[in-house]
This record gives sequence, structure tokens and C-alpha cells, in this order.
Amino acid sequence: MAETQGKVITCRAAVAWGSERAACNTRICVDPPQKMEVRVKILYTSIFHTDLGTWTGVLNEYFQGFLGMKLSGIHIGIYLSFKPYMVVESVGEGVTDVKEGDYVIPTFNGDCGECRVCKKEVSNLCERYKVDSMKRLMVNDGGTRFSTTTNKDGGSNQSQRIYHFLSTSTFIEYTVLNSACVVKINPNAPLKQMSLLSCGVSTGVGAAWNTAKVKEGTTTAVFGLSSVGLTVAEGARARGTSRIIGIDANASKFEKGKVMGVTDFINPKDLSKPVHEILIGELTKGGVDYSFECTGNIDVLREAFLSTHAGWGSTVLVGIYDTPRTLPLHPMELFDGRTITGSVFGGFKPKSQLPNFAQQCMNGVVKLEPFITNELPFEKINDAFQLLRDGKSLRCLLQIAKFLKK
Repeated sequence: MAETQGKVITCRAAVAWGSERAACNTRICVDPPQKMEVRVKILYTSIFHTDLGTWTGVLNEYFQGFLGMKLSGIHIGIYLSFKPYMVVESVGEGVTDVKEGDYVIPTFNGDCGECRVCKKEVSNLCERYKVDSMKRLMVNDGGTRFSTTTNKDGGSNQSQRIYHFLSTSTFIEYTVLNSACVVKINPNAPLKQMSLLSCGVSTGVGAAWNTAKVKEGTTTAVFGLSSVGLTVAEGARARGTSRIIGIDANASKFEKGKVMGVTDFINPKDLSKPVHEILIGELTKGGVDYSFECTGNIDVLREAFLSTHAGWGSTVLVGIYDTPRTLPLHPMELFDGRTITGSVFGGFKPKSQLPNFAQQCMNGVVKLEPFITNELPFEKINDAFQLLRDGKSLRCLLQIAKFLKK
């Protein structure tokens, strides 16, 4: 890729010019990487509910500002994703852990390896590069690496900046990332499947493995069987839990849940009393050992908390909450011995732990194939969003560049 190194690359990107407006194919200029940055060519990416929620405005309170900025009344934003698989095109000054031609995955939660947090085992929230819903600029100089002269009507304007999303921005042929958010993995790994590790699979499996630390023979309840909920179930299955209870109002998800190890299903629409009463009084002896809230719904969170066993039950928050409401708990309820905690990127430290996790997936410890339910070319990105909105897709893979391996 020597012909592009050090030069501005003009390439395709999917850009939305406002909430719920169809993403359109737009020409974007991508600057060379600066100090401690990496420019990559994207092979595959996929769509997640976070992308959908940002696009529709549901998560605007949490992700406000990420679709871009207001310039002359025009809402500008690179369409956004953070779940691709890519190959390094060039690196900036000071980058030593990856080089041109390396196969890598990006992470929205960075890992500098040098700060106090990165040097401790107890947290993956790097002091400098941890996930920040308000970060839209590069760390090195506070600038962006994207610009466009195309306006919302397809005409030409003066060059305008496009902002970064969750340190990644991957609905584009080339992107620039902080080197702390780039992880090199085995070049023999299956490309399509590895794109899932940038977010959903790592988040869900890690919530079970690293945050809850589920144990063999225990019971688990998963509230919300979206793709991330099913990855929680897959993580619990891989750890040998004896019973995985899936709770979802969409009964069509139950068949897919069985593939991921879900043993029992509850549809709240079929119940005449709260879910936690069914779990505690009828399905288990006093409640589950672990519950995972994967919907981002405060009311569901309370049900998940109350569904765990008094004395040791653990609830892990995996969903993203758009509401300003606070936790639906009375402090005295914590004296029953139940605990509640959140999980970011499944507790994985990207640089040091993701390569090994990728190898475990290659060895079959975690099944990745069932999560890819659809594949489309990049030009069909709006169709991919519709599949997700209609509940017909767990993960729709978008091929952006041609397969590069020989």
C-alpha cells in the first residue's frame, strides 16, 4: 500500500445527514495517520443496535454529538459502526506494535498499556483511551481525520469536517484510529467472524467470563435475547452453567437461543405476574445465581435484579440506557446480599486479552458462526439497518473491501 502512504485517501463512506435519513454513499477524504495513530483499510464491518439507536435518535442523550456537528444548519456525520475487521495501510510516528499489512480489529475501549489502570488486572478502563461517549476527536491533536466537500443534496460545499465515533468510525473504506484502539490478531483467523470481536461477542461473552465470572453448574438468566444477550448465553454455556433462562418478548428469538445454549424461555407477554416471581418461585430454588440485563430498559433491570438469589445473586448490566432515570432500587435492598455492576467491553483488556480470546474462538470454545445471519455488500447498508429494525438479523455483515488474503 506504499502508493497511498503519507497521502490523503478519497474513498466511499455511508453518511447520514440527519436522524433516520437514509445513509448515502459519500466521498470522504481520509488524512494520513499522525503520531500514535493507525490508518487501516476495512474489509468487513457490521451493524449493531448502538448504531441503530444513534441513527434513530433513541440514544441521542447518551451519544449526543456523535453524528457530527451543526454546520450552516446541516447535520453532518460519518456513519458510524465499530465492529469491523481491517488491514493496516500505514502507521504514524511512534507506533511499534502493528505495521503495514497486519490484520487487526478495532476496539472502542482503548488500551495504552502504560497507565495505572492498564497495569492493574482489576479494570479495563484505560485512563486515556477508555470508552467515552462524548469523544469525537483524535487524542494526539484534538482534530479529525475525515472531511468532505459533499453536502446533503449531493452538491459541493467548502470542505467540512466529519467527526469520529467511539474511537473507530468504520462505515467507510479507510479509517484512522488511535493505536491504543487497534489490536493485532492471528492472520489465519477467519476474517468474517473476527469482525464480531470488536464489540458484541466480546461484550457479551466477557460479561459472563470476566465480570460475573460464572461458574460451572450455576444458573443464569439473560434478559433480552438480542445479539449481545445471546453472546452472554454463549459465554455462560462455554463456562458450563447448568441452566440458562432466556427472557424476551419476541418468541421468534427462542429458536436461535437454543443454539447458544439457552435451556428455558420466558415470554413476559404470556405471564400474569412479574418475571422475577416466576424465576424465584417456580423455575429455581430462590432465584438464579447470575442475571444479565441486555435491553437497556430500567424496568427490566429491576426484574433482573430481583430474579437473583438473596445472599449471593449477581446482576450485570450490559445494555445501554438512554433514559435519565436512576437505578430502580432502594438502598436497603442491597442488604439482601445481591450485587449489581456494569460491564464495559466484557471486561476484556484489548491488547493483552483479545488475541487469546480470538484464538479460543478459532478453537471452538465460543461459537461465532450462528451470529452472522446476513451478509450484504456495503452499498446495501440501508437494507441492513432495516433487517435489524425488523428483528430479522442478529448480525448483518457488510463487505467493504475485497478479500485480501492470498
